[in-house]
Amino acid sequence: MSKTIITCAVTGSIHTPTMSPHLPVTGTEIADQAIAAAEAGAAILHLHARDPQTGAPSARTEDFMGFLPRIHRESAAVINLSTGGSAVMTLDDRLAAPRAVAPEMCSLNMGTMNFALYPMAARYTEWKHDWEQPFLEGSDDLVFKNTPRDIARVLDELGAQRGARFEFECYDVGHLYMLRHFADRGLVKPPFFIQFVFGVLGGIGADPDNLAHMKKMADKLFGDSYIFSVLAAGRQQMPFAAMSAAMGGHVRVGLEDSLFIGRGELARENADQVRKIRTIVEELGRTVASPAEARAMLGLKGADKISL
Repeated sequence: MSKTIITCAVTGSIHTPTMSPHLPVTGTEIADQAIAAAEAGAAILHLHARDPQTGAPSARTEDFMGFLPRIHRESAAVINLSTGGSAVMTLDDRLAAPRAVAPEMCSLNMGTMNFALYPMAARYTEWKHDWEQPFLEGSDDLVFKNTPRDIARVLDELGAQRGARFEFECYDVGHLYMLRHFADRGLVKPPFFIQFVFGVLGGIGADPDNLAHMKKMADKLFGDSYIFSVLAAGRQQMPFAAMSAAMGGHVRVGLEDSLFIGRGELARENADQVRKIRTIVEELGRTVASPAEARAMLGLKGADKISL
């Protein structure tokens, strides 16, 4: 029976805390929700950090260390650290914690793009922290920088030097070609774990035709040397995850990508979304991969080789 890897993006930099009281912010909250998501069936935990006082996106290693040791100690799940962080961070900022921790996996954005979150600002009139409204409104002039030089540096410092493998986040078709370019240069090796990302303004839209096209182009560029997963921001999260599972792919859910569990209903924790997609996956006749199975499928170095 085919195995499906569930990735849970526990908390991230693209939502503000006031959008949901259930979004984890402190180290304890992030650890609690990450461990619960793993217990619900997530084999991979995709992790960002926040300032525990303000909820703002944080690149400080000490904020990551507020939750990583406990997750590592109490869960068998694969720790996957973001190298994206926030578009307002420098690359040095974004790489600080992954360099220190040397995780089994890191995410890697495969191209520079507009990362336009400003339409979200019009939906809210009350803000918990002073940084939230200007952060969203200012994203109408925000470029998320991930140049070929940046990508090569991440591959060297975290891959070649520290043994991490990557969740290649591809927000558009051109990002697939960028990954092919680095494969041709010999800087990345199969199996490639490609995350198709839909629904961020500035990237490819959440349209089923686009999912079919991304899959078709990945097949053309990578043949049988890759596996794919799908995430869709916002209300398309579950429909696109279900389509991915039906196509033989893997899935990503979590409060980084959508705060909801159903129409107008906030998810109370990340594990809610993991349980829901697990049910969908199993109803489609697939089984959920364990962390050990995910490690074998992706060729990871093992949890005993990270610096925690």
